Amino acid sequence: MSSRNPQPLKSSTAERRSANPTSSTRPRVPSTGMENEQRGTHARKQSAGPGAGAGVGSTGERRTERREVQEKETEIRRTRTRSPLKHSTESRVNARSRAEKPTRQERASGLATAAVRRTPEEPQAPWEPQAILIPHTTAPLASRISIPPLASTAPSGLQPQPLSQLSLDAQETAIIEDLLFVFMGFEGQYVRFSDAYNPHDEKERLVGPQFRILPGLDPSLRDLTKSMLKMATHYIAVDTCVEVLSREEYGAVNHSLCAAVRRLLKEYLTLMAQLEHQMLTNSSFTLHVLNLQTKPTSHMLFQLYTTGIELLKANGILETEDSEDSADDTDGLEGILESLREGGNVALTTKKICKGGNVLGLITKRLSSMSGDPAARSLLTTLLREASRPYMAMLNEWLHHGGIKDPHAEFLIKEQKSIKRERLDQDYTDEYWEKRYTIRDSLVPPQLEGVKDKVLLAGKYLNVVRECGGVDISKVVQDVPTSFDDPRFLDNVNSAYAYANSSLFNLLLTTHALPARLRSLKHYFFLDRSDFFSYFLELGASELKKPARNVNIGKLQSLLDIVVRQPGSVAAEDPYKEDVKVQINDIGLTNWLMKIVTVTGLDQDAANSASISNYLTPANTTPVTDDSNITGFQALVFDYAMPFPLSLVVSRVTLTRYQLLFRYLLSLRHLETSLVECWGEQGKHGAWKHRSKNPRIEAWKRRAWTLRARMLVFVQQLLYYCTAEVIEPNWVSLMSRLKEEGKEDIKGKGKATEGGSPQVKRTVDELMQDHVDFLATCLKECMLTNSKLLRINNKIMSTCTMFATFTQSLSRYLIVGDPDLVSQVNAAQAQTTGNGNVKAPSGASHRHSKSTSQQYVYDPSRVDKMFDMLVKYEENFARHLKILLDTLNYLAATETVVFLSLCARLSCAGEGGFIAAAGEGAFGAN
Repeated sequence: MSSRNPQPLKSSTAERRSANPTSSTRPRVPSTGMENEQRGTHARKQSAGPGAGAGVGSTGERRTERREVQEKETEIRRTRTRSPLKHSTESRVNARSRAEKPTRQERASGLATAAVRRTPEEPQAPWEPQAILIPHTTAPLASRISIPPLASTAPSGLQPQPLSQLSLDAQETAIIEDLLFVFMGFEGQYVRFSDAYNPHDEKERLVGPQFRILPGLDPSLRDLTKSMLKMATHYIAVDTCVEVLSREEYGAVNHSLCAAVRRLLKEYLTLMAQLEHQMLTNSSFTLHVLNLQTKPTSHMLFQLYTTGIELLKANGILETEDSEDSADDTDGLEGILESLREGGNVALTTKKICKGGNVLGLITKRLSSMSGDPAARSLLTTLLREASRPYMAMLNEWLHHGGIKDPHAEFLIKEQKSIKRERLDQDYTDEYWEKRYTIRDSLVPPQLEGVKDKVLLAGKYLNVVRECGGVDISKVVQDVPTSFDDPRFLDNVNSAYAYANSSLFNLLLTTHALPARLRSLKHYFFLDRSDFFSYFLELGASELKKPARNVNIGKLQSLLDIVVRQPGSVAAEDPYKEDVKVQINDIGLTNWLMKIVTVTGLDQDAANSASISNYLTPANTTPVTDDSNITGFQALVFDYAMPFPLSLVVSRVTLTRYQLLFRYLLSLRHLETSLVECWGEQGKHGAWKHRSKNPRIEAWKRRAWTLRARMLVFVQQLLYYCTAEVIEPNWVSLMSRLKEEGKEDIKGKGKATEGGSPQVKRTVDELMQDHVDFLATCLKECMLTNSKLLRINNKIMSTCTMFATFTQSLSRYLIVGDPDLVSQVNAAQAQTTGNGNVKAPSGASHRHSKSTSQQYVYDPSRVDKMFDMLVKYEENFARHLKILLDTLNYLAATETVVFLSLCARLSCAGEGGFIAAAGEGAFGAN
């Protein structure tokens, strides 16, 4: 900036000496001294004629030159120079524009003469500040020019004339020019940074510098100047804040906010240029006029400054009063784990960053607190509108395409790319659906707080449809809101949510036939119309009787493929029969269930993880049964290959529930078959058909038959209860809800445009929850979720299994305890040994005669042992059955009334025990 009233050049040295030292003229360079030097050079050129030789310099010339140099030095000390903080480039441009510029040789000769006259106490090094380029940062538009040196570091010869020596008008003129420099971030000649301010410290620049005014200024001018210096402090702080928050790590929302502030600062600098023009052209331009014209701008900068300070404190750049941890520490930890899963390098840092929704929330909070300030509300509304544009772009991409374009991790939805749908077959924790897309609660802006769940579900649903080819991601979404102040903002979220929900419903229920898939699961896992399964058990009995570790899974799979293709069976008409696979689980059903139901205080991940034993107490880790020798019947389980996206509804977790119910039903069915075979064995074996002369043996047989019948009734009633009273009613309820949802989905398409945004009555998540609730209800009502019921049930079924498998031993006991049977069996074996074609006597069965070759010896004490053994079976069965009934009655009163019907059914299995016991006592008395 040039001086306000430039004066004409002085023509003589006398006039220069008589000039008023307090003139308002503010030349940028010591022009008088330069003119004197030019005149001295011109005089030397005139005295050197064409015929002059090397010795041109005469005594008069040297005297004139020395005089000019002395006057130059004096004038330099008396004349105020330009600001030392002015850029060197500007100095060079001004220097080139001057009229008469001395040559380098003449300036050197003048300086040499001055050095001769200078005393040894006055040597001064030249002050040559230079502007350099600083390295690039991640903020593309940050200034790369180095910070000018402080004015206090300039040599004394360049210091301005003291204010006390200037008139009041000259002081005002000087202060106005200084303020225009200071308003743009540079020091003036009389207004400078405070001594404690270090411009090279970024934090001090972010807070803003304090200014000091050189002494000698009029008090009225000083007070007004001090009040105006706050705007300069705010400008420097805001300008530095924009450069800091424009760095890459602060995200697109901060970048957009900085771009909006940068536009405001550009208008601010335009105002400074207009004020400078008024200063140069308007003689009535005073300090008060400058103050009045900068008042609105000062208020704007104050609002920008306070907003920037809050952002810097939220980012941890400036210290806050409370040193609370960042709200997104958990998000940062999950980001580190995500990087480790993907095999990337992790930079451990504890720096908290305020970005995305946090920034929008901070501006929204300030906007709500400025309801009484129209100017501040207008400014903050503009900042919120501009800052929300990149956030709204990410939101529209998520709502309408089901994708996330969030390179700075600032969107409210977080995506874990390491969780992929290809791992659904091994996903035992529903990670893909539950954890692939989650909400960052700390980054949810206030405008989305009420609809954040809809935003999450809309994108998740649409993402599934997109992966199945149902969304054209290349199509640009038209006519969508681009900022939060758009009145269509919430309607956009609701309509996108309704569209995504109906699209996924149609994909699941119609395109991929979810109801048909669920019916197929019911056939195979709940043994519905299981004629093929009975045939499969018969064909594979020889293999399933083996220990689980010796079972040939390939052979069982071949048998299953043969059975399900058998013409006339239900499975033959099933189009999904190829998806059923045979598996052998080396863990028994009871132990598997106990590991699940005994987990308390842990999340679902721990409940389903393989390392669950690390969290259980030693008492709970003890297995209920010994699974080292379980048979194929106890280890058999079906698996089902569910394609995507149906694998979201029938996930690995829900399929595990199907498998638990299947194994329980299979154990009941196998136990029923064993007891029926036991009855057939007893009906065909000669030892059981022979009427003994010993009444105690007949009484023992009646008690054994009664116990077997009670056990069979118990198993059949339990099996009927689980299938007919638990699974079937709940299944019918589930399918009816599916049909209703399908009809509502069809109706909803026709009413999607009526009355604004469509209403969603049912969501896919509710459908999935209905399916999970169906399985959970079946597990609970089948007594598979209570540890006490599991233990009691296991003991009863173990007793029944042991009794059914012990029938052959009981037959041998009957033979040894009856002398008639001993003689008949021994005679039959003798005849069979002599002639294999001789028919065995009625005292022994044909199979028994072939399988045994030893001679039986009559043992009268065997009858007592038989009674002792049978009493143990009866006591175990009766005692555990009574405990089970008592427990079921208690649970029916406290948890679910469904157990009342089971109690009524199982009570009949306890009938007959006491009558048999009384009869045994009567026979025993004989």
